Amino acid sequence: MPKLFLHLDGAVIFITSLYFYQQNNFSRIALIFLLFVFDVSMVGYVINERVGTIVYNIFHSYILLVILILVSTIMTLDSILMVSLIWTAHIWMDRMFGYGLKYHSGFKDTHFQKV
Repeated sequence: MPKLFLHLDGAVIFITSLYFYQQNNFSRIALIFLLFVFDVSMVGYVINERVGTIVYNIFHSYILLVILILVSTIMTLDSILMVSLIWTAHIWMDRMFGYGLKYHSGFKDTHFQKV
């Protein structure tokens, strides 16, 4: 049951991110092209499992994302807000499909497998 809630949680926030993206009249073409760019963080796995896990988790957690949203709001930088909303949508899209934060024990070993 908790796994189902994780998927639903991902779906709700993914849709909410897209809603706020649309409300700001940001480019749909940018959304399509940038939605998957954050998966480039998987390139860390070329070095080794540990580096890959760290890099992937940095790009799929909320630490940098929240900082960017705050900066974009305080400084009214629409381009940063646009990227932040796409990044939010990407993370939650991953969660919706069951891709979670990684453990060093393997790429497919995520927080979704621990519930």
